[in-house]
Amino acid sequence: MLENIQNPKDLRSLDQTNLTELAHDMREFILDTLSTKPGHLGASLGVIELSIALHYHYQTPNDLLVWDVGHQAYPHKILTERKAIFDTLRQKNGIAGFPVRSESEYDTFGVGHSSTSISAITGMAFADKIHLIKRKHIAIIGDASITSGMALEAMNHLGETDLDVLIILNDNSIGIDPSSGYLKHHFKKINEQRPNIFEDFGLTYLGSFDGHSFNELFNAFNLADQTIGPKIIHIKTTKGKGYENAEKDQVKWHAPGKFDKNSGEILVAPKSKTYQDVFGETLSKLMTKNPNIVATTPAMLTGSQLINTKNQFPNRVFDVGIAEQHSVTFAAGLATQNIIPFTVIYSTFLQRAYDQVIHDVALQNLPVVFCIDRAGIVGSDGATHHGYFDISFLNSIPNIIVSTARNEQTFRNLLYTAQFTQQPFAIRYPKDKIEESLDSEFELLEIGSSETLTSGSEIAICSTGKLSARILKIIQKNQLNHQIKLIDFPFIKPIDINTITEIKNYKTIISFEEGIANGGFGETVLCHLQQHNFSGNFILKAYPDEFIPHATIDELEQEIGIDEESITQLLLELISSD
Repeated sequence: MLENIQNPKDLRSLDQTNLTELAHDMREFILDTLSTKPGHLGASLGVIELSIALHYHYQTPNDLLVWDVGHQAYPHKILTERKAIFDTLRQKNGIAGFPVRSESEYDTFGVGHSSTSISAITGMAFADKIHLIKRKHIAIIGDASITSGMALEAMNHLGETDLDVLIILNDNSIGIDPSSGYLKHHFKKINEQRPNIFEDFGLTYLGSFDGHSFNELFNAFNLADQTIGPKIIHIKTTKGKGYENAEKDQVKWHAPGKFDKNSGEILVAPKSKTYQDVFGETLSKLMTKNPNIVATTPAMLTGSQLINTKNQFPNRVFDVGIAEQHSVTFAAGLATQNIIPFTVIYSTFLQRAYDQVIHDVALQNLPVVFCIDRAGIVGSDGATHHGYFDISFLNSIPNIIVSTARNEQTFRNLLYTAQFTQQPFAIRYPKDKIEESLDSEFELLEIGSSETLTSGSEIAICSTGKLSARILKIIQKNQLNHQIKLIDFPFIKPIDINTITEIKNYKTIISFEEGIANGGFGETVLCHLQQHNFSGNFILKAYPDEFIPHATIDELEQEIGIDEESITQLLLELISSD
């Protein structure tokens, strides 16, 4: 059935009785593809019937659909002229893992972060009202996403309008980890409760319906078509629907990597120790020794390796849901009462709480520890999830310490040191393997210190994070110790000005960082050099002033020129030219 469907027009030529067979074919197609080309599996399996029904009932692309958290949009992509290239998903030069406006006219709004759909569709509906355009406006949002402040703000606005906007609440009680917060309990009894939260917001509530039944879905859509003004359809779905393994363990099968479709075995490649592994182990040790330490996270328990810590300290690890702003200010409140909050958050999600970092934490100089996961490029999740702005946007904030580690020992020591610092302390770390070291006692680091790793006389390199470890290996491998002075800066702010001043007479100085060049580490180094009359050649190696697309981390590092081969070539060329 699926092989004859290229677009929604083809889909609408089918008899409604054929849609169940089409849903089966689509599940098999997604399982076959994602078993070898990893992506977000569970969420997509859960919305197959919904995706088919939406494109069957509504006149897309004229009618506007906005998907919230685009990892549930794979069936949508397959139905909208991308089936033939679906096996390029999340690969370099292939289709993105999330809806992207430049990729298809059916992708009406770019998504990746959650809770944006209701705001976007409300804006689209108002624009159509201004232009006197009549069409349908539909936002599909998950139960974990609708609890976010932005979604609630948008419903508050939408509810007092007369806009023909339909919200579809895809209620499956789970985001990546099980949903948190009280609203999940409200959703369970909402059928019997009048008024409910949505009616209090001024929306007509329709529900609940079985999201895997075409009859119920079309009945719901028909009811919505007959309802004037903003309305919400509440559907119940099962994440991972139709694949027993994914239904039984919804967290594990959210994005399982490569797997054997028939046996259900997840094919795990040999795993090196990662920054995330070290973080989880170290935080648990610190919490054992210091009863004032707690951890908070906005819905990233599994991704940030907090599950074991949560099991060990169930009353001291707080998953506040998809609520980044609340997560930061909640931590600020804890800090005012002599609790030491380690706020564990992806770099890309910290962007959503920038005002709270400034206004609620830094302005009051509160000792919140920001553990910034997925700093730098993250690979196939692409532009919405890369975390390369944090150095730049934190650099400009008074009071805050900004740090990163090149190896396991330094990382552990940064986490240890942060608990004793009476000001905001940010520790950024990548989604990558870590340079391992022998387990040793924690050491208190001097804030603003650096470490000279080699003492060559021709070229000076200022570097941070995992790139320092990479460059050190290159220097040792190519026997460049006498030519290159390598300085590792675990502290980006405050920076070691004295050491920078000492290298001002080098003819060539290079800076390396995993962040955007504008306002970053390299610019800080150059600024201090120029204040001390540096007149040599300065080379700044950082991410370009553009949004970086999806590809593997290795592929992206090669393009940027910070992989081992590119750095080696640069250094050898500079030395030979001297």
